[in-house]
Amino acid sequence: DIVALIIEYKFKQVYLVDFVVLCIGRFSGIPKIPKFPPNKGPEEFHGNVIHSIEYASKDYESAAEFVKGKQVTVVGFQKSALDIAMECSNANGVEHPCTVLYRTEHWNLPAGVPFAHLYLNRFSELLVHKPGEGLLLNLLATILSPMRWAFSKFVESYIDKKLGLSKYGMVPKHSFLQDISSCLISAMPEKFYDRVQEGSILLKKSPKSFSFCREGILVEGENSLVKTDLVILATGFRGDENLKDIFVSPTFQDNIAGSPTSILPLYRGCIHGRIPQLAVIGFGVSISNLYTSEMRCRWLAELLGGTFKVPSIKETEKDVKQWDEYAKRYSRKYYWRSCIGALHIWYNDQLCKDMGWNPKRKKGLLAELFEPYGPTDYISS
Repeated sequence: DIVALIIEYKFKQVYLVDFVVLCIGRFSGIPKIPKFPPNKGPEEFHGNVIHSIEYASKDYESAAEFVKGKQVTVVGFQKSALDIAMECSNANGVEHPCTVLYRTEHWNLPAGVPFAHLYLNRFSELLVHKPGEGLLLNLLATILSPMRWAFSKFVESYIDKKLGLSKYGMVPKHSFLQDISSCLISAMPEKFYDRVQEGSILLKKSPKSFSFCREGILVEGENSLVKTDLVILATGFRGDENLKDIFVSPTFQDNIAGSPTSILPLYRGCIHGRIPQLAVIGFGVSISNLYTSEMRCRWLAELLGGTFKVPSIKETEKDVKQWDEYAKRYSRKYYWRSCIGALHIWYNDQLCKDMGWNPKRKKGLLAELFEPYGPTDYISS
């Protein structure tokens, strides 16, 4: 079959091809901007409001100059927000502290957490229910559920002690397992809470919503004003819309996006069963996005080389549904539509079986069960 792809630059031109690969990325394109009531948005603010994508486009020196001497407020509490707050702290110190406005605390990782040995081996994946698992694995995950709880509590206690979260009122109300299953784990910048203690970073919780006024930000339910000169929205991207909007056809738009309450309907994270001549690469969220994208590229190369075929629409949709059930079971309200969660090995096993590779990559039973898996385990077939 032939796919017609229309690309528009200065003029329209039609290319007839056998297969299309979209590599548009999850963290680019359409910024996610909060919605504000009338007359309470950025237009009411006397200073500048930018998205983190604009800040990231500057080199280090120009970024430091841009925030120098300004009262900066960073909105968000994921990797970009934390890094930007540290850079503002470096530029301004306690004279002009940077305010981090956040909604929810998360279990961000300090250096030294024994993360890989607890969550990146086969034994750890035996503790959770997996998409498409058989009766034996289902029973085993149920029996081992107390150990799953204990692993999560151990990591939570370690992070709390290492970072002093209790001291700052930053202990999340949900579990570490829920965060990792939602792909909301990121590395905490070194000495971040030292900057909080010295006063060059101020943490401000906004559990509901916020709005703008001339002098700064108003948090719903509070009378106090967060005075600021510059607001940087580290609020992520609307990657789903970015993927959907690349198509002209409403049918393609609806198929590729799927239901907003379910994961993206992509078989093995790449192929839509109803659009089998199209693959999406670089759109998944995981513990390591580059690692996941590399595996998907190898899987796609084998598919295009004829090593295997995409199964029927019924089978692809069944597989997507099973991953959706897994995601909703463990991530709950922090559900992310393109997240693999804490099942890297189980996911890679499916790719390996499709490609005709041996999914067991270690030497010996103990190594297979307890040694962490990483990119180097998949260097060769």
